[in-house]
Amino acid sequence: MAGGIRERLGDDVEEVHEINVTPFIDVMLVLLIIFMVAAPLATVDVNVDLPASTAKPVERPDKPLYLTVKDDLSLSVGNDTVAREGLQGALDTFTENNRDARIFLRADKSVDYGDLMEVMNLLRAAGYLKVALVGLETADMPGAASEPVGEGSIAP
Repeated sequence: MAGGIRERLGDDVEEVHEINVTPFIDVMLVLLIIFMVAAPLATVDVNVDLPASTAKPVERPDKPLYLTVKDDLSLSVGNDTVAREGLQGALDTFTENNRDARIFLRADKSVDYGDLMEVMNLLRAAGYLKVALVGLETADMPGAASEPVGEGSIAP
């Protein structure tokens, strides 16, 4: 029996060879509660309208290079329409083979997110890793978030 009565013969303290698991269980329960509270906070289930932004615009460079994805999924570098196959060559021409140049990517509101990601993958494959997304600035008044003011909000 684990809790039996034993006769003590002197002042010798007997060693206990049992592990006290109560503190371990307490720590595990606290960790379980923390993860149960934190797990629902990690999921996002919110519909967002990405093209508009109220962020302060970043200063534009002297000669920005805009890559535009039109609603028919055609691409334009600056004002020149280019084919997807010729995108790397057109970018190399405009940037003078400078792969560190920042490309400002604009897309029509009707362009699907997957199509925009394809264009970003084309940029990555071409070696252009510095991509800034351009959106519309919105008025900074409550209730006016859907009224675009002008183009130029740039997310680095």
